[in-house]
Amino acid sequence: MITTPDTRMPLCKGVDIEEASIARLQRWLQDARFTATDLAECYLERTRRLNSVLKAVIELNPDALDIARARDAERGRGFIRGPLHGIPFLVKDNIATKDKMQTTAGSSMLIGAKVPEDAQVVKMLREAGAVLLGHANMSEWASMRATYYSEAYSSRGGQGRNPYNLAENPGGSSSGPAGAVASNMCAFSLGTETDSSVILPADRNGVVGIKPTVGLTSREGVIPESHNLDTVGVFGRTVSDATVVFEAICQPPRELVSQVVGQGALKNARFGMPWKRIWEKASWDSSAKTQYQALQALIGRIRAAGAEVINVEIPSAEEVVPIDGGWDWDYPSKIGHPEQSEFTVYLAGLIVNPNNIRSLEDITQYNIEHTDKEGGVPGTHPAWPTGQDSFDKSQASKGIEDETYKSALNYIHRKARDEGIDAALKYDGKPLDGLLVPVQADGGVAMQIAAQAGYPMITIPVDVENDGVPFGLAIIQTAFKDDKLIKYGAAIEAVVGGRPRPHFRNIHADNWNYVGVPPEEAGPTA
Repeated sequence: MITTPDTRMPLCKGVDIEEASIARLQRWLQDARFTATDLAECYLERTRRLNSVLKAVIELNPDALDIARARDAERGRGFIRGPLHGIPFLVKDNIATKDKMQTTAGSSMLIGAKVPEDAQVVKMLREAGAVLLGHANMSEWASMRATYYSEAYSSRGGQGRNPYNLAENPGGSSSGPAGAVASNMCAFSLGTETDSSVILPADRNGVVGIKPTVGLTSREGVIPESHNLDTVGVFGRTVSDATVVFEAICQPPRELVSQVVGQGALKNARFGMPWKRIWEKASWDSSAKTQYQALQALIGRIRAAGAEVINVEIPSAEEVVPIDGGWDWDYPSKIGHPEQSEFTVYLAGLIVNPNNIRSLEDITQYNIEHTDKEGGVPGTHPAWPTGQDSFDKSQASKGIEDETYKSALNYIHRKARDEGIDAALKYDGKPLDGLLVPVQADGGVAMQIAAQAGYPMITIPVDVENDGVPFGLAIIQTAFKDDKLIKYGAAIEAVVGGRPRPHFRNIHADNWNYVGVPPEEAGPTA
C-alpha cells in the first residue's frame, strides 16, 4: 500500500513558519517564541515528511541540533552573530563540509571520503551563525557526465522531484537546494552554477535565485567544473532572504541588503528586452504561450510603476543562438570542461578516499566497473542512456587549456560580453538598469548567454504554467553590478506580490526526467 506523505507544515511551538522570511524567523527567535533548536527540529520534521518523495535532501547533518543549541546558548548570553543567527540552511552536495557528512557530488564512489576543511562559503555561514541542516541532492556530477540523462538524479540521492508537480523536471543541477527551499525544508540554501544550474532550478521551483558575478563568491572547497564559469549562488523564497545570505558569503564584503526596496524604485528605471532569439522565441513558441502572456502582462505593470522598458538587441544573438532558440546542451564539451586538472586538485586534497578516486580516469573507470549503479556503460542504467559520454570527451582532452580551448573561451566571452550583454545594456548613450528576460520561455538562451559571460543574474517567481510548474522573470547585468539586480529584483517582486506555493501534484510520480538530445539507440536499460 502506498502511503501519501503529510504535506502539512509542522508548527514550531505553535507558530506557523511556512513561507516565513528570514527576518520574521529572526524576530520570533528574538521574542523567544521558539529557539533555534525548535526551528531546526521543525525543518527536520518537514524533511522527514516530504523527502521520501521529493528526494531534495541527500543527507541530514547529525550535528544540526547540537549546532542549534550552541547558537541558543550564545543568544542566551546576549551574543547575536547577525541576521542569520540560528537560521537553518542546506548546501548542494558538491560544496564541502568538514563534519560527519559526505561531500560526493551525488556519486556513491566518494562515500566515505573526507575533506580537509569546510568550503569557504560554508565557513562564512557558520561564522554568521547559520545552522547547517544537511546536504541537498543534485544532478550527479553537476549534470556534466553525459549529454542525455535524467535531470536531478544521483546514485546517492535518487530521482529528485519538483514539489509543484513531481512528474515534471525540477531543473538542474542544483535541483535539491531549490526544491528544499520551495517546499520549506529550510530557510535558504546554496547551489552552484556553471551553465544555468542556479537560475533554472530556481525558476522551475518558484524561488528566487541569485547567480553572482563569477568570482564574487568563493569556489574554494567546491567540486569544480570550470574555473572560468563556476560560481556559488543562493536560493531564497524572497529577494530579501536571498540577499542577506548573498551578503554573508561575498568576498570582499559588499553592502547589499540596503538595496532591497519596494516597487517605488522602478520609477524612472530603464530596462531592455532583448528581442531577437530571446523574447522573439518566447512569442513564437505555442508551448510557452501562458508564460509569454503572463510575462508581458508583468512588463506592463512594471511600466505602470514608472519604468521605461525598451526593445533592444544583443548584437551577437543571431550568430551564437540557433534559429530555433534552443539551449545547446553540448556547450560544456565544446569548450573543453570539466577540466581533469581541476578534478585532480580537488580529489588530491581529500584526507580520506576509500575508493582511491584521484582523477577523471578513476571516475570513469569506477562508473564502468559499477555500471549497474553508476551507468558508466551506455544503456545499462535508465538514468544515463548515453553512459558518461561527456566525461569521455573531457578525458580525451586531458584537461589541457590549449590554443583551441583558449580560442573558444575568448570567442564566447567576446560574443557574450562585448558583443552581447554589454552592448545591449548601452542604449541611446545611457546604460540600462538591466535586461529583462524570460528564463524558460526562450528555451534557456538568456541564461546561457549570462553564464558564458560570467555575468550576474537574478530570477523572480511570477506564476505557474498549465502543468503547475512555476516560471519567472529574470534580470541580467554586467559584471559586479549584482547590487542593481537586487534593487530591481526586489522592486519587481513587490509588483508581482509574492510567489505561488507548491501543491505537490502527482505526489507518487516515478518517471525519469530526461534532458539533452536522445541517442539514436539507447540500448537496453537496467
